[in-house]
Amino acid sequence: MQTTAVIQAALAVNERHPDWKIEPEIMIPLVGDVAELRYVKKVVCEVADKLIQESEFDMKYHVGTMIEIPRAALLADEIAKEAEFFSFGTNDLTQMTFGFSRDDAGGFLQDYYDKKIFEQDPFAHLDQRGVGKLVKMATELGRSTRPNIKLGICGEHGGDPASIEFCHRVGLNYVSCSPYRVPIARLAAAQAAIKFDK
Repeated sequence: MQTTAVIQAALAVNERHPDWKIEPEIMIPLVGDVAELRYVKKVVCEVADKLIQESEFDMKYHVGTMIEIPRAALLADEIAKEAEFFSFGTNDLTQMTFGFSRDDAGGFLQDYYDKKIFEQDPFAHLDQRGVGKLVKMATELGRSTRPNIKLGICGEHGGDPASIEFCHRVGLNYVSCSPYRVPIARLAAAQAAIKFDK
């Protein structure tokens, strides 16, 4: 159903504005194994290809996945055989890596700060030593299989300047965040590019 909605919307835009060359991206969430992604991708491609064939347009589309389960980060080289892009869902990746729920963390994180266990909220600023290590590893593994893979981050960390700088350093291509954070994200991305691309 979602594939149908995305492809039909893209075809409608292409019909109205053929010079725009829309190439939709369909992202499959919560993947933990390449076989799982392959199975779901097959369904997505069958639906998308049928709709495109029935139209008068030749439209490209891309299928990728969220990397939000630690196992997916560890197996990113295998998953990249099927995924044309990764979007690191760091909210869920943080929850699963730390082993606690973001909904419940507010009840005990202050004790962690008071006892100097954590210096900051890992849901506000990407934990670069732990979760960040998984992101960096998955980036390298994904590129070892698919050198031109598109890599990004989505969620609250996508609007945090320190997290954006880290993402730039490890080679991510884009950030996705809520609309009110876009100006901050753009500024942080520009500052990271100036700082590290000399």
